[in-house]
Amino acid sequence: MTEKTEARKDFDKEAAEWDANPGRVKLASDVAAAIIREVDLSRELDVLDFGCGTGLLTLKLQPFVRSITGVDSSQGMLGRLQQKIESQALDNVHTQFVDFEKGQGAQGSYHLIVSSMTLHHVPDTLGLFREWFTLLHPQGQVCFADLDTEDGSFHGDNTGVFHLGFERAKLKQILHEAGFCDVRDTTATIMKKEVAGQGERAFSVFLMTATRCEV
Repeated sequence: MTEKTEARKDFDKEAAEWDANPGRVKLASDVAAAIIREVDLSRELDVLDFGCGTGLLTLKLQPFVRSITGVDSSQGMLGRLQQKIESQALDNVHTQFVDFEKGQGAQGSYHLIVSSMTLHHVPDTLGLFREWFTLLHPQGQVCFADLDTEDGSFHGDNTGVFHLGFERAKLKQILHEAGFCDVRDTTATIMKKEVAGQGERAFSVFLMTATRCEV
């Protein structure tokens, strides 16, 4: 698991055009489909989407659960999601501004925490998993997607990228250390992108699921 120490990226500036990228929209749809396959969603579940951005994943899962709360450290991203919530008159979708890197934690208790392509922007992976543990009801689950280990080509500009993908085995160890069990993984999708000087490249995106262990 390669680590970077770049400055944070300004997602507020990207919020307005975020959904205009068809590859990004497809990725959210693929991850949502993988979550629906791997997790038993129901109208009894309260869900947190960590690093929700403009809500591409949030709104894909919304019809299948009782409530879903989108958490992000970008007010611009949350603003876009709030616009969608209001325009669609959704009463089971909520937003929270949380800057985990500045010591802020999300509020509430959840049966499931989902996240897509956010983990590589968080320096302290173990700290995040421990935070998720505290937010879950007993036997609650996490289900998150991110890149398999790559060489830094995926983003091009690696500002705010602290991990160049992840080794699945290492992540499983960290999840166990944070108090999770029943860890499993699958490949959610293969994302193809044009990389400068390299042409089209394929990047593997995993989905990892784990359950909060109870003593």
